[in-house]
Order: sequence, then structure tokens, then C-alpha cells
Amino acid sequence: MSKLLVLYYSSYGHVETMANAVADGARSVDGVEVTVKRVPELMSEEVAKKAGVKLDQAAPVAEPSELANYDAIIFGTPTRFGNMASQMRNFLDQTGGLWVKGALVGKVGSVFTSTGTGGGNETTVQSFHTTLFHQGFVVVGLPYACPELADISELKGGSPLGAATIAGADGSRTPSAKELAMARFQGKHVAEIAQRLSVTSLANRLPNGWSSHEADRRP
Repeated sequence: MSKLLVLYYSSYGHVETMANAVADGARSVDGVEVTVKRVPELMSEEVAKKAGVKLDQAAPVAEPSELANYDAIIFGTPTRFGNMASQMRNFLDQTGGLWVKGALVGKVGSVFTSTGTGGGNETTVQSFHTTLFHQGFVVVGLPYACPELADISELKGGSPLGAATIAGADGSRTPSAKELAMARFQGKHVAEIAQRLSVTSLANRLPNGWSSHEADRRP
């Protein structure tokens, strides 16, 4: 059983919607336990309400230390001038203790995003990857095996780096069917890779001649 976390920050619900689609894709893979959590809001409730931030999100708030409990983590963040949101940055800046222990080395990591326009669709994910590489993640993107990725029949976010939605400058556009399909594909893709790595890791720990099925029956 592999454990996969979808960890996101969402101001207005666009990334939250994408996160749930990513989780749906991951859940379609047998043997993968999927959890959805979010990082804490840094604004006070009063300020957040005035800014129109969506405060009724169902996902529980994560703690930095719990990242070590998962085999794969798919991160979601809106763009802030081509980079991740400060709420996500603040959360990741608290993972220094995990870095010292090498607790995230070898875990699968992936990123999806939401942008107002096309700007930041790729740079937000690319800049996020730097943190994942420093932590030792095996970084996974969104391959062109996803049919929606090469479809240019309509406006949409997404790139080989990761799924994305374009919210519009005023945030009025919600994730489209094709953007959600890409999010589900990314979730499934990451979950499948995490499962393969988990099985390989188990096989490497077994005595010579033992299979994983035999290990399940071992006293």
C-alpha cells in the first residue's frame, strides 16, 4: 500500500477544485491510499474575508512534519508573480528538519497550479521543483500521454510540467473539463509511479528468492 498526499493552498477555490480532481485520479489506482490536506492561511480571518478568500474548505490543515509519512506528494499552489504563493512557501520553509534527516529523499513529488492568465503556468511549477530537488524528491510532471495536453481547441492551462487552470484576471473562470481531466491524469500518473517504486523498494528488501506475495504470507 502506497500513501499519497495531495497538499495545496487555494485562495478562491480554483486550486481546491483541481486538488480534488488530482485526488480522484490518484484514487483510481489500486493499492494507493490518498489524503487531501491544505497548508495554513497566513492572513487573519478578518483580512481574508475582506479579500474574498474561500474559508470553508473541507480539507484539514497539514503539519510540515507529516510529509515524511507519505510515499508521494502532489502539491498545488496558485501563482504569485510566477512563483508559489507565500502560504505554500512558508509551509515548505518549515521542512528544514526533514531535510536534515533526509526524510523526503526518494519520495515522488509533483506540482499543479492556477494562474490568472497564461503567465506563471510553467514558471510557478518550475520554481517549485527547485525545492523538491533540494529535498531529494523524484519529480514527476504531466506527460503528453495525457490527450488534453496537446489539445489547442480551447483556452486552457497545463504543460508537461504539470496540470493547471487559468482563472482569469478577476478569478471568474472555473477549471474546465479538460483542465480537470489533466489534473486527474496527473494524479493517476503519480500514483502509478509511486506504486511501482514501492513494489521495487519492497522487492529489494526481501531475502533472495522471496516475492512480495510470499512476504505477505511470511510469519
